Amino acid sequence: MARRKAHTSEEIVAKLRQVEVLVGQGKSVAEAVRSIGVTEPSYYRWRSEYGGLKVDQVKRLKELERENARLRKAVSDLTLEKVILKEAASGKLVSPARRRACVEHVVRELGVSERQACKVLGQHRSTQRKAPRGADNEARLTADIVELAKRYGRYGYRRITALLRGAGWLVNRKRVERIWRGEGLKVPQRQLKRGRLWLADGSCIRLRPERPNHVWAYDFVEDRTREGRKFRMLCVVDEFTREALAIRVARKLSSSDVIDLLADLFLRHGTPAHIRSDQGPEFIAEAVKAWIVGVGAKTAYIEKASPWENGYVESFNGKLRDELLNGEVFNTLREAQVLIEEWRQHYNRVRPHSSLGYRPPAPETVPVARSQISSGAGAAAVVH
Repeated sequence: MARRKAHTSEEIVAKLRQVEVLVGQGKSVAEAVRSIGVTEPSYYRWRSEYGGLKVDQVKRLKELERENARLRKAVSDLTLEKVILKEAASGKLVSPARRRACVEHVVRELGVSERQACKVLGQHRSTQRKAPRGADNEARLTADIVELAKRYGRYGYRRITALLRGAGWLVNRKRVERIWRGEGLKVPQRQLKRGRLWLADGSCIRLRPERPNHVWAYDFVEDRTREGRKFRMLCVVDEFTREALAIRVARKLSSSDVIDLLADLFLRHGTPAHIRSDQGPEFIAEAVKAWIVGVGAKTAYIEKASPWENGYVESFNGKLRDELLNGEVFNTLREAQVLIEEWRQHYNRVRPHSSLGYRPPAPETVPVARSQISSGAGAAAVVH
């Protein structure tokens, strides 16, 4: 029987967050643990080791471990390089032939690998292994490859290699690939077939929000701080209420960050029936899809290159850029996080929304003070 693949640290933290969400929904710990496919002893062992940690903290620990290993290897490599240089012949190794002889001497005397010796002495491995020689049939081979590519337009260089061998050429596939790329040849991409809007399960026509927490939508927005460094924003919107549930701001956001943010929102607002997004790599990752299904929600992906099918969050992104990002210069990432969160609170509680009868998505229950109105904070919120 095949051994089961061990869980990574990120997967363990994601499963622990999944159990938290399921317990928050009213399930028992035993039921929640069974849903993630591990035993209770394994769950409690994981919780004792990773409890309270988030995915970014686990990733930071792993990065520190990798950095420590890299430093130890760097010290070892520097020591070995000094030994190799001391063993090598004195003087400059100008010609490839002299470097070739020196590499062979170092490999024979010190027992190091040829790769390591070539790296230290500045000799390319292809030069070390094979003396240069001209190919007198290069022009004829190139002409035959181009002719076959014209005749068989849907064939790649692997099939062209087979045709050349059938015609009597004793040729290596890598040589054909080198000529193929040098001539700029490639198999043209066929036009992709487009599915109709009403046939796409994630389209706006087939899936419309009917109540709060029915359909959420999320997408990424990018901007830069003053020094030109890029940062990303992950925006999550409830399509029915138009409320901006969260805007996470960071230099980099991966599928693990998507899981982490969704876990926080599910615990705070409950689990939605559907989550709509485009088919970006962070959203279609197997870990994200499995995690969403594991907590009882469904994914609704729009068609590729069809942002209008995700119109609610695209409209929100446009307002975010028009009302804040285009008019603010962010000196630091922390400043961007604070100002964007303040804008989100204003968007939810104060800013009138035209599709809601010019009411805010999540108005305050206490009227805004007159001093806030005069200072530009917006009109007083409607009391419900």
